[in-house]
Amino acid sequence: MIAALQKDEALLADLAAASTDEGTLHVWWLGQSGFLVQWAGERLLFDPYLSDSLTEKYAATDKPHVRMTERCIDPRRLTGISRVTASHVHTDHLDAATLVPLAEANPGFRLYLPHPIIPEAQKRLGDAEVAYCGTGDRDKYFEGKWEIRGVIAKHNEVVRDANDNCLYTGFLVRCGPFTIYHSGDTLWHDDIVSMVRDFDCDLMLLPINGNRPERRVAGNLNGTEAAALAKVGSARLVVPCHYDMFEFNTETPEEFVTACERLEQPFRVMRCGEKLEVKKGR
Repeated sequence: MIAALQKDEALLADLAAASTDEGTLHVWWLGQSGFLVQWAGERLLFDPYLSDSLTEKYAATDKPHVRMTERCIDPRRLTGISRVTASHVHTDHLDAATLVPLAEANPGFRLYLPHPIIPEAQKRLGDAEVAYCGTGDRDKYFEGKWEIRGVIAKHNEVVRDANDNCLYTGFLVRCGPFTIYHSGDTLWHDDIVSMVRDFDCDLMLLPINGNRPERRVAGNLNGTEAAALAKVGSARLVVPCHYDMFEFNTETPEEFVTACERLEQPFRVMRCGEKLEVKKGR
């Protein structure tokens, strides 16, 4: 089992000690595609998976989800969360065992997710006190100094419902002077390239586990593609994710690192529970 760099009390202490000035963006990787973002004292969670629900669900099947990295925090212990994303319906992105206890600790948080999956989310979360915010590639939410918009995602295809709403999305988040792109699960798509070229992203959070049909799950960007997407979008910094969680569906970050170095694309490889600070103008 891969140990988290920080967990439980140490992680909570690090969260509490983070500055609240508007010139610093704080980001912690929570494993898989989960990140906690703090800016000016406000917190957002991208696609948290903080349970063993998939390991338990698939334990007696021919596709066991053997966990690789230990959980860094019980979701019941995370407080001050006002915004959460769920990029699509897969359980490592929309996990009731994470979101229900999170709602108990943070009643009324806003959950940004694709319009078509809201009924499934409501079914999974039951009576949890959550405000559902449908977020497709034409939606924008403005909340004080925060802006959240949906971005198209291809996993493995771009899928739309009868109302032309995407079932898979990424998220572009602006908080004060910072712009963050979290792709959700996706392959390369020209519309994503056009989007990232239009925005000055300080930080991109991109999957690197690749697309291998033998895994029998929808795939993602590989390390080379993630580095290239960050480069074409002139990202100030790119962080890889969606690896080191399940043995059957992972990659090492070596390909990503090599590609970033070749392209001269700034990057950071994080450990679970580790904090990243981004300062404007540096």
